Amino acid sequence: MDTTPFWDALPPRAREALRDAGAPVVIRPGAFLMREHTRASQVFVLRAGAVKVWADRDGETAILDVLGPGDLVGEVEAADGGVRHANAEALTRVEALVLPAARFRRVLDAHPGAVWAVAAVLAERLRDSEELRLAHFPDAPERRLAGRLLRLVARFGAPVKEERPDGVTEAKPDAEDGGVEVRVPLSQQDLGRWAGMGRRKVAQILAAEPVRGGLTVARGSIVVRSVDALHRLAGHDAD
Repeated sequence: MDTTPFWDALPPRAREALRDAGAPVVIRPGAFLMREHTRASQVFVLRAGAVKVWADRDGETAILDVLGPGDLVGEVEAADGGVRHANAEALTRVEALVLPAARFRRVLDAHPGAVWAVAAVLAERLRDSEELRLAHFPDAPERRLAGRLLRLVARFGAPVKEERPDGVTEAKPDAEDGGVEVRVPLSQQDLGRWAGMGRRKVAQILAAEPVRGGLTVARGSIVVRSVDALHRLAGHDAD
């Protein structure tokens, strides 16, 4: 399912108002934008980089999402004033606009059309939660994993490239068939934590048809040689 990032969904004047109201920040890999169980009242609009949203549940890590350029962090707490329900940790170098929740709400009040962009973000979160719950009845780990990988492709995917003998970098021929690279440092264990399964199950799925040979999870990047195969695994109907 394709979704429009928060920033792209904003009316132009609301974008300009947020630029004026926010402060640009650069966040190093491994640093936290927010921590769960706190009441820090800031909202981040991501401009570059990847952010892992995760929660600690009895010592186990549950990954809730991986956000990218144009996405919003902290919108739930800005809306209800509650404590943070999860951690937001920079996976890569992140560039963002940051502003206090109260100031963020004032921008929305001044630009009513912007509220729909926030509503779309909240609707996506709800839809994702419902999809994950439904995938457990009956249990469909392949579908859950494929859905997470497709989300990474949509947010961070770029055509697979190779360097020619003359030093020029260009897209590989198979990139025309849907081959993409996701340069985000997520391991098989991370993918399992996001899709609700163990690392061993992730490895089994990647080694079985129809994924076998079509996807590589390496240090710092994921290469998907056939996005169509992921769509089939996710149970999406062919166009």
